[in-house]
Amino acid sequence: MPPRRVVITGLGPITASGLGVEGFWEGLRAARSPIREITRFDASPFRSRLAAEIDDFHAADHMEAARARRLNRFAQFSIAATRMALDDADLAPERLDGDRVAVQMGSALGGMVHAEHQLGRFLEAGTRAVDPRLALGVYCGASSCNVAIEFGFTGPNSTNAMSCASGAIAVGDAWRLVREGTVDVAIAGGVEAPLAPLTFGAFAIIRAMSNRNDDPAHACRPFDRDRDGFVMGEGACALVLESAEHALARGARIYAEVAGYGTSNDAHHMTAPRPDGRQAARAMRDALLSAGLTPDDIDYVNAHGSSTPLNDATETLVIREALGERAGRIAVSGTKPYYGHALGASGAIEAAICALVLSRGWIPPTLNHSNPGEGCDLDYVPAPEGRPAAPRAVLSNSFGFGGINACLALRVFDEAAGVEAVAAG
Repeated sequence: MPPRRVVITGLGPITASGLGVEGFWEGLRAARSPIREITRFDASPFRSRLAAEIDDFHAADHMEAARARRLNRFAQFSIAATRMALDDADLAPERLDGDRVAVQMGSALGGMVHAEHQLGRFLEAGTRAVDPRLALGVYCGASSCNVAIEFGFTGPNSTNAMSCASGAIAVGDAWRLVREGTVDVAIAGGVEAPLAPLTFGAFAIIRAMSNRNDDPAHACRPFDRDRDGFVMGEGACALVLESAEHALARGARIYAEVAGYGTSNDAHHMTAPRPDGRQAARAMRDALLSAGLTPDDIDYVNAHGSSTPLNDATETLVIREALGERAGRIAVSGTKPYYGHALGASGAIEAAICALVLSRGWIPPTLNHSNPGEGCDLDYVPAPEGRPAAPRAVLSNSFGFGGINACLALRVFDEAAGVEAVAAG
């Protein structure tokens, strides 16, 4: 059987810039960063005291109140993002064959914050004070399993924990399952709820985060000369992927086609990117190859753009290495100022942004990019206007600790076009 085409029919973003498709889109168009001083806990001991917190999320809006009370924030995000995506896709779970629905999620830290809170209770009052559900909520797989239980999806189920590339890898894995015919529908995405002292402090200790505490809204500034580290965020995003045949048969609205995927590992260092960018560029080239695309087809790159000195300069090199002479004429934006670096959720959020760029014809700007940093010489879409555009194909980069690289290729869905892609790798 030839590979099937895979389309995105539903999006469920939960971010500091907005909830749901329209709330998130309005946040992007407003071109404002929601980053501020942390209110969730006392961050005064840390050099960095900033985050992108979500204030308007209420779990009981998305599930039964009793179930919401039994779940930690990480699991609540997982279910809520999925419900949003299914509703957006106009896809009723009870009408689906559960065996033909996969759930593929990603999270760097899973329920670690819940474990941190429970450790405090243990130290204060002993074992009897600990939530008896602790073991069921801290492992990363609780994300996809809770989604499966909530909606009755009995197909392939997995949550990867590949650092900041987790969300993109989940989408790529889901793409493969639908493409090869294992399932007809897949829920794919990323989830992160990392805002607590120990978890936050682990990143502060290694000086990876911005300490622009006196100017939070301008702290995350991808590719800018004055960037000084990333800003942590919380959030989630689920995407509904379907075979084109399945989507068309039910008259679904299609945002975009997931056309290709590539992943690789630097095998170089746990935190620093490989200086020559060779393996990250290979992930981008593999995404193009599996999509049947060339650099000339690409009109936009949503960059990983973490706002760290090493990553942004290296990613610029990577984009030039992968896309060659055309790289300087392709619109690029780093969108993390809108939601912080939501770690394992970032790649899924950014895949959703790419789907919206393709379907709505507007590229979000790189907020706070005032002066290009050394080695950062691409066409970073400027703030605050963004850029009206009609891109046909785009790439989304996600890179993570341990040298993990992932790239997704999306394009406008053309029903009349045939399947030109070949299997990657």
